[in-house]
Amino acid sequence: MKDGKSGDGAGEEPMNAPLLEEYLSPPTTLQLNHHNEKRDDLPSRVWVESKKFWYIAGPSIVIRLSSNSILVITQAFAGHLGVLELAAVSISVTVVIGFTFGLLLGMASALETLCGQAYGAKRYHMLGIYLQRSWIVLTLCAILLLPVYIFTTPILKLLGQPHDLAELTGLVTIWLIPIPFALAIQLPSQRFLQCQRKTPIAAWVCMGALLFHIFLTWLVVYKLGFGVLGAAAASNVSWWIIALGPVAYMACGGCPETWTGFSMEAFSGLWDFFKLSVASGVMICLEYWYYRILVLMSGNLNNATVAVSALTICMSINGWEVMIPFAFFAATGVRVATELGAGNGKAAKFASQVSVITSLIIGIFFCTLIMVFHDKLAIIFTSSEAVLHAVDNLAFLLACTILLNSVQPILSGVAVGSGWQASVAYINIGCYYIIGLPLGAVLGWVFHFGVPGIWSGMIGGTAIQTLILSIIIIRCDWDMQAQKASRRMNMLSNSGGIP
Repeated sequence: MKDGKSGDGAGEEPMNAPLLEEYLSPPTTLQLNHHNEKRDDLPSRVWVESKKFWYIAGPSIVIRLSSNSILVITQAFAGHLGVLELAAVSISVTVVIGFTFGLLLGMASALETLCGQAYGAKRYHMLGIYLQRSWIVLTLCAILLLPVYIFTTPILKLLGQPHDLAELTGLVTIWLIPIPFALAIQLPSQRFLQCQRKTPIAAWVCMGALLFHIFLTWLVVYKLGFGVLGAAAASNVSWWIIALGPVAYMACGGCPETWTGFSMEAFSGLWDFFKLSVASGVMICLEYWYYRILVLMSGNLNNATVAVSALTICMSINGWEVMIPFAFFAATGVRVATELGAGNGKAAKFASQVSVITSLIIGIFFCTLIMVFHDKLAIIFTSSEAVLHAVDNLAFLLACTILLNSVQPILSGVAVGSGWQASVAYINIGCYYIIGLPLGAVLGWVFHFGVPGIWSGMIGGTAIQTLILSIIIIRCDWDMQAQKASRRMNMLSNSGGIP
């Protein structure tokens, strides 16, 4: 039994004499089986959909947790060198790398729409072309982002950060320049594989890179004495291992149907691909940057070093946990896009419902965990009593953010799978930057609530965005979305471009 196909519509014909005779006759084995199938339909559909969902989401969770842990471990090693070192590496990782990651992640998410729908429509050869186009577009974007890395110090000073913090952060950030180019290769490759349900290989690569990173960082920081710059250099090596592993798998014949080597066709339709990538990038990065801006805003408060350190620890913990909803975001995008590409709107709707409920249950679990261990959250990052106390005071807001983020990324995944990136980008601008940030600024500075006030206002913006997306998805005509996906794939096969 296929997803979304439950035999709906049976019994709609008029009951003529033969049908009446069949109805009055004793039930056959086939009829009894059909009755049991209908009775067990919902649980069996949930089970089948959950297996499909977790087959994509499981390895994606490993990938995201492992890759994010590389940066978290870098922060942890820096935190035990000193509070200034922790704040500098935290800003480099949370703000600068987070800024880059958010944009490139969003642009790579265009592949979840295109590769997912193409795979569902059995246009396998187009997946390799889309991958190469994404590599080109994201690499060009990484080049354009270089000034942010080179001029981090003057930018932070302009934003009011302390002089010593800005100087050390700028130095660390320059050493992290190879990472955006690794991301430009890694992010599209992972989406290319997950649309084909071949993410386990990328998960193994990420786990191996994480173990190597722990050893390498310990070696260069403590044994060789290279300090925070050594930790940054170790991050570069580990991230490039993650980037090149899936490429080696593809080059060695791991995807024979979808990867046939480099093609000049990748350079055709680049402008159309770029526009869709930018729409995806704006949609995702506006979400991803939102809480990174909170770190910069806290740098203008009194006792900025402690405030920034405490807040970035909370953001790191949130970033660690949110890798699970982000993996669900990716899996939801793939499942919805694949079903729409196959013309099955009801199955796409059901896939989105299962993923939202699954993620919400996990979010409630982690929210509870944060509240239980609220006073022990920062021990892995620092031994400073001031920072430990500041993190404890923010634990409730962290728990609320984790609970809210257990739903919001999944709704964004539905939007990506359906190709709504441009529309959702406008919603994000309104909720995050017209409502959330100003509200946070008023609570933080006008009412003198500090970091908790800024954070509370921004949580309000996220809540409004989540509500709006929920209403849109509930009212969505999924059959119409399937028709749109079918037209998109037909146009792609005829022109090789993007409608």
